[in-house]
Amino acid sequence: MNLNLNLNQREKLAVSGAALFLSVFFIAQFIVFPVFEKRDALQEQVSGKQAMLLDMKLLRAEYLDMQEKLESSQEGLRNRAANFTLFSFLDQLAGDTNLKDHIAYMKPSSTVKEDSGLKISRVELKLQEVTMKDLIAYLFKVETANNMVMVKRLSITQTGKDSGLVTAVLQVETFES
Repeated sequence: MNLNLNLNQREKLAVSGAALFLSVFFIAQFIVFPVFEKRDALQEQVSGKQAMLLDMKLLRAEYLDMQEKLESSQEGLRNRAANFTLFSFLDQLAGDTNLKDHIAYMKPSSTVKEDSGLKISRVELKLQEVTMKDLIAYLFKVETANNMVMVKRLSITQTGKDSGLVTAVLQVETFES
């Protein structure tokens, strides 16, 4: 088929312009834009991977910190006297701080943490009509002893209005090895 078009200069220029426009349009639509879209998608993936890497680094640091605390706790349990019991420890401290006569009761109990299988020894202790100074001294000795003992709960009630004495109920816990 032979197309013999007789076009004047202006029509040839219009057809050439349209052809050039279509060529640029197709190149942009099917080559340039997909390249930029792919680049943007890859940049988003890189940003996502960098965020994941940062999260992994933070988790690793947290894990190492927890591992260090675990080793420290295990070392503390190993260094504790073989015959250590929480009840006798608290009773001895009460004697050392002259609070033995103020003990209303001491209730020992123990539980096993389901998630870790660790045995927890617990003593609930009520001290009646003690001064804040004596109570603070007792709590300080409990918390600072190298026996891995911690006060989990503490309730302090003033005894009378002007006496300056308090009644304290505390729950003390430790892990057993």
